[in-house]
Amino acid sequence: MASTQVNPTRMELTRLKKKLATAVKGHRLLKDKRDELMREFLDLVRENMALRRKVEEGIRRANTNFVVARAGMSEEMLRTAVMAPRQEVLLEQGVRNVMSVDIPVFTAKMRTPDPSDIYSYGFAFTSGDLDDAVKSLSDVLPDMLRLAETEKSCQLMAAEIEKTRRRVNALEHVIIPETKSGIRYITMKLDENERSTQIRLMKVKDMMLEEAHGYKKKQEA
Repeated sequence: MASTQVNPTRMELTRLKKKLATAVKGHRLLKDKRDELMREFLDLVRENMALRRKVEEGIRRANTNFVVARAGMSEEMLRTAVMAPRQEVLLEQGVRNVMSVDIPVFTAKMRTPDPSDIYSYGFAFTSGDLDDAVKSLSDVLPDMLRLAETEKSCQLMAAEIEKTRRRVNALEHVIIPETKSGIRYITMKLDENERSTQIRLMKVKDMMLEEAHGYKKKQEA
């Protein structure tokens, strides 16, 4: 295969040796990147699992409080209480670079600094269970945002890990072996050409000596 694709010259040999050095260095760097990505990915997966359990528990608690509040209040009163919220969440998205992967970072800001603005109703005609439900949802919001970050980060890092793995395998099993094979082929060809040249030179030398010796014999006769 190498004999049909590689030009056996010293210039090509130099080029392949430089290519091999670059490929070996790139292979080492990509392996380090893959290992670091795997470490970051596993940390995110563990955090994601913990956050998911925490968020699911918070939502379950809020749903339970809403069910209890609905049982103690009329449908119309409950709708009226949550119809016009006073608080508003402003969501900002940024990015954080981890091993050349841009993962999202969400930042939530409340429209007003007053923590009581999460309650959009008066307390005279509503139950305490509704207050607990609203407070539970408000408390779980930061964890929900962080869960969204980790979910998307895991997807992006998994894709980058797979891409890096394919590059490492291509270097390790295709590019580096083919380059080494080309170097061996060129080296073998150059050595063969050098031996052939030496043999031709020795034959030419012998012929010249024979001619010179025969010429001398004729002169002596």
